[in-house]
Amino acid sequence: MNKVMDFEKREKIAFILKTIAHPIRIGIIELLTRNKSLSVNEICDGINCEQSLISHHLANMRLKGILGYSKSGKKVYYSIRLKEVTNVIDCIEHCNVGNISIN
Repeated sequence: MNKVMDFEKREKIAFILKTIAHPIRIGIIELLTRNKSLSVNEICDGINCEQSLISHHLANMRLKGILGYSKSGKKVYYSIRLKEVTNVIDCIEHCNVGNISIN
């Protein structure tokens, strides 16, 4: 019989899933997983999305502790602060979600 995961672990996973539950946010996490840190403009280019929308999602994830940031002059660089988020994304990416039909 499989061991049931403890409440704290379930709570942390739920927090991560709620915070990143948007295609743009998942895209941001994927980009930052492949790159140590990126500027807002680099993230916009990587996702092909407007800067104002990206900034909104970045601010939300930063306030919730998923992302960290640093400044260099006028540029702001974002990075993954909560490393467990990459584990959650990796698990989801490697399951058969692609085979699910959403209608």
